[in-house]
Amino acid sequence: MTIQSDERNLRLADEPLRPAGPRPGFVSGTLQSIRDIHAHRELLGMLVGRELKSRYKDSALGFVWSLARPLAMLFIYYVAIGKFLGAARNIPDFAIYIYTGLTAWQLFSEIVANGTGSIVANSGLIKKVYLPREVFPLSVIGSALFNFAIQLSILVAATAFGHFPTGTRWLYFPLSLAVLMLFATAFALFLSAVNVYLRDIQYLVEIVVMIGFWLSPIVYAWSQVTTEVKVSWVQELYLANPMTLVTMGFQRAFWVSGDSQVLPAHLGTRLAIAAAIGVVVLWLCQRIFARLQSNFAQEL
Repeated sequence: MTIQSDERNLRLADEPLRPAGPRPGFVSGTLQSIRDIHAHRELLGMLVGRELKSRYKDSALGFVWSLARPLAMLFIYYVAIGKFLGAARNIPDFAIYIYTGLTAWQLFSEIVANGTGSIVANSGLIKKVYLPREVFPLSVIGSALFNFAIQLSILVAATAFGHFPTGTRWLYFPLSLAVLMLFATAFALFLSAVNVYLRDIQYLVEIVVMIGFWLSPIVYAWSQVTTEVKVSWVQELYLANPMTLVTMGFQRAFWVSGDSQVLPAHLGTRLAIAAAIGVVVLWLCQRIFARLQSNFAQEL
């Protein structure tokens, strides 16, 4: 037993020291973080698999539950807002309209909400071994994308029974998805790091996500915003929300019946600008994450 312990200690002594703190240099530190994540890509894949398995462990229906929430929300909003409040009279193909927005929002909210608690949830592993801490928020993103793929397949199948999207409108989908992923990943990294030091963040995020849902044109149309809000700078402030642009980008891609509806001018250009801003925001959030991660083990 002693011999095995000595051999283990010798092997550990041969391992290079790996600093847990931020790498020096704004650019070089970022590149080093990317290399660390790439070197641990197999671990990242296992964490994604663990995330999916643990979520549906001992469940008879398994991944079917990933559709339960968006379909339940679709039913509630379709009946309550579409039928009872009459929104369906002004918005053609209201069910597709609602489900398109819900598909985008569900991906964003799942990444941000679950990503916020990802570091704290894996505190035991973080305190025991070295690994790039970014893999934990990224594993949440991987599992969220899996659920998103299921919901997206339902959306595409639903459009096939009505007005299937064709042509250049499909270009709005990857552009909108890129904006969504950039900002969602940035927020997940930043909030997961801050949540280690201030646990109230995860509860605040739940409230902000709920408010953000109603600040995006998911259950109401952009035309209603322009009708009720006449001040141009307020409209521009509303459009400054990246998820507003993402939602309308998804609608432009999949909601064929809404081609006659009012959309903001230069939506594609706005999405491209938002994507460029998202790259900068993601970069800044990753560097903040790298700065804060050095004390994760002590705080956890």
